[in-house]
Amino acid sequence: MSHHIVEASDLHYTYPEGTVGLSGISFRITHGESVALVGENGAGKSTLLLHLNGFLSAEKGEVRVGGYPLNSKNLNIVRRAVGMVFQNPDDQLFMPTVFDDVAFGPLNLGLADSDVEVRALQALETVGAAHLKKRPPYKLSQGEKRSVAIATVLAMSPDILVMDEPTASLDPMSRSRLIDLLKTFRHTKIIATHDLDMAMDLCERTIVLHKGKITADGPTLKLFQDDDLLHRSSLKKPLSLR
Repeated sequence: MSHHIVEASDLHYTYPEGTVGLSGISFRITHGESVALVGENGAGKSTLLLHLNGFLSAEKGEVRVGGYPLNSKNLNIVRRAVGMVFQNPDDQLFMPTVFDDVAFGPLNLGLADSDVEVRALQALETVGAAHLKKRPPYKLSQGEKRSVAIATVLAMSPDILVMDEPTASLDPMSRSRLIDLLKTFRHTKIIATHDLDMAMDLCERTIVLHKGKITADGPTLKLFQDDDLLHRSSLKKPLSLR
């Protein structure tokens, strides 16, 4: 996929029990951008992310990734382009060892065993977790699990990284290491987060969601200096700006 562009046009989604998740979401994220999605709990951040690789399907509107409309015909193409790191690493780690988890995706692409091993070890090296390759995932710390979950995505060589609350439950040192790691990635990045200081460090652009709608979209620093916007969105100014 030559253009790592993500577009949403008038997305609407209502959960089966009647809760409105998205209400007319539209945006365009271009090649190499790092974009934060921020908003209070229930604003629609996770719901939106789950639309970007087909885990949820909009009742109205369209998602396009690299020029491909996200539909049943193109689902596998889009999922190879969009690597998603879930909020809870335990949702991604289910194999007996760390290596098995990271190798799982490439194996399902039908790659040769030698190529799978190279991809898995390179991904683990990238996140600084090669020494964990023989460990059972359930015995890892939260920070280690987060790193391995990212490695499972990197092993698939995605064009776009989508991350849901990547710093949640991390201690300060693990958080700092993760931010430094993400700074090295040249992927298009879309990061849903309550960690506005991390958004300041990583994302030049921020989209603010409130009750399933986009209420602001612009330069991160400018938006985070807008006290009225932050108050309306139930957000606190980043510590670095107080």
